[in-house]
Amino acid sequence: MILPFARKRDAVAFDIGSNSIKLVQMNQTKKGWELVKMGMAELPPEAIVDGSIIDSMTVTNTLRDLVKEHGVKVKDAVSSLTGHSVIIKKVSFPAMTEDELADSIQWEAEQYIPFPISDVNIDFQILGADTDGRGQMDVMLVAVKKDVINDYTNVIKEAGLNPVVIDVDSFALENMMEINYPVTPGENIAMVNIGASITSISVIMGGLTIFTRSIPMGGNQFTEELQRQLNVSFKDAEDLKLGRKEGERDHDAEQLAISIDSVSTNLTFEVKRSLDFFLGGAQGSYVSKIYLSGGGSKVSGLQNLMQEKTSIPVELINPFKGVEAGGKQFDKDRLKDAASFFGVAVGLATRRFADR
Repeated sequence: MILPFARKRDAVAFDIGSNSIKLVQMNQTKKGWELVKMGMAELPPEAIVDGSIIDSMTVTNTLRDLVKEHGVKVKDAVSSLTGHSVIIKKVSFPAMTEDELADSIQWEAEQYIPFPISDVNIDFQILGADTDGRGQMDVMLVAVKKDVINDYTNVIKEAGLNPVVIDVDSFALENMMEINYPVTPGENIAMVNIGASITSISVIMGGLTIFTRSIPMGGNQFTEELQRQLNVSFKDAEDLKLGRKEGERDHDAEQLAISIDSVSTNLTFEVKRSLDFFLGGAQGSYVSKIYLSGGGSKVSGLQNLMQEKTSIPVELINPFKGVEAGGKQFDKDRLKDAASFFGVAVGLATRRFADR
């Protein structure tokens, strides 16, 4: 969801998730993209729930502290949204020009939006004419509730920044893929971004996102299951989930594996069901690879399980693969360890003032 402005200039990106805020600033050079700054700060539970900001003061203070800690001087900020307040649909409209659709989009879109049309901001991208010769065209329609946009722009403003672009997570990931994983002509890939409380699934065909779905599952489900089964604190459960802490009792290792496998199986089933739904409605389409991103993608065994259950190759993304990252502050091991968390933020960092 893009705010209209006139010219491009440097910006800093913030991926504001329910568990943490990720900061990335990049410069575009003649050789490509160069990493300038990156950082991450954790948020307390319940500060953001299902993509809605509950504790705006905490989010604002965390943003402000992150900017100060990393010496960010740029004021223009880019961020994004996900969750149930974001509606993304591929729909068919009568063939018309982009200007004509812009003039009529409120009326054309009303039948596809489950909220009052006056409560949402709408954007679109024309994907092309249909292949059946029916005088129709395919359009990617995006609608986001205005009050949610206002909540995010307000915390950014309160942190002393100037929000210039509010994007959508799946489109930010599309941008990240573009600079790191050049698309082979005709290749269709799926992005599965496993956040703390929401997993977003998108299919990218020919470099364009044509299908998205969000499910209310994520890394927190693993943590909560471990808390219940092992009777440990939230922090210890997080460490166990990511393999940073061995079980203190002999039976912990077995119970740990059972608990993680249970949630991984449920999550994988939802991913498979979403992709089957897409493929069932897109005759002749296929998905050649699944890319995993988000903090939840680091859970032990999830990559192999998803590959086994979907029969599709699964790869963990590296959003810094095609990004120049020199200097001591960007140690290779640090970037590798942080990679799964920064997919959305890197994609957002390619956005600029006055982007369409």
